[in-house]
Amino acid sequence: MQSTDRLIKALDQSGILRVELNDDARRNALSEAMLLDLKAAFADAAENPSVRVVILAANGKVFCAGHDLKEMTAGRQTEDRGRAYFSKIMTLCSSVMQSIVNCPKPVIAEVNGIATAAGCQLVASCDLAVASTAARFGTPGVHIGLFCSTPMVALSRNVSNKHAMEMLLTGDMISAERAEQTGLVNQVVDAADLKAATHAMAAKIASKSSMTLATGKAAFYAQREMSLADAYEYASQVMVDNMLKQDAEEGIAAFIDKRAPQWQDA
Repeated sequence: MQSTDRLIKALDQSGILRVELNDDARRNALSEAMLLDLKAAFADAAENPSVRVVILAANGKVFCAGHDLKEMTAGRQTEDRGRAYFSKIMTLCSSVMQSIVNCPKPVIAEVNGIATAAGCQLVASCDLAVASTAARFGTPGVHIGLFCSTPMVALSRNVSNKHAMEMLLTGDMISAERAEQTGLVNQVVDAADLKAATHAMAAKIASKSSMTLATGKAAFYAQREMSLADAYEYASQVMVDNMLKQDAEEGIAAFIDKRAPQWQDA
């Protein structure tokens, strides 16, 4: 897995891919270059059969400060006052967030530090999140006259409407403990235990059939947008198709025989 100066990638023998934002000088901001690196990383992870789970982490005191506002301001120096450039960046950012959701491999955010605006969106876009007690989350766009509209999409799909609106309308930061209460993160641990706790969660998931994980992740996000009746019809067909897979037959047989299953990921 090829790394860049902005993004460090490492794949271990159990199939856990660790992707680390590595631009501490810019507070790991989602510059155009960082977004392109992330898009490539998740495209590679989706296609690489050796990758079973992805951990998205960051180096430095800030997990991700959101968009690079200096870069965005520089983009205003055009006749259209930046409209074309802003559209390009927002489309690219939205594509990256969707690539996380659409990646067939489960993605876990490991958050140690501040995650604001599009950085909070990045955490919300991941399937799971583990945070240290030092983590803070916020959508502070209203402080600078810019409503966090794109972060809102991911945030509102993870926490209740009123919790999301409170964050969006006030711009206030919330603690890791509050983020766990609202459903933005799954678990909060001491900073010293963060990496180990995230890896333990990833290792547990990586031990499952990758076919089953991919089937379930895709179905989860698909049914969420459907009516109740349509969701049950869709999920029932997914279950039927899943039952006919080799790993489902093996898993059920192993359970009956009281032995460990031998996954073929098929």
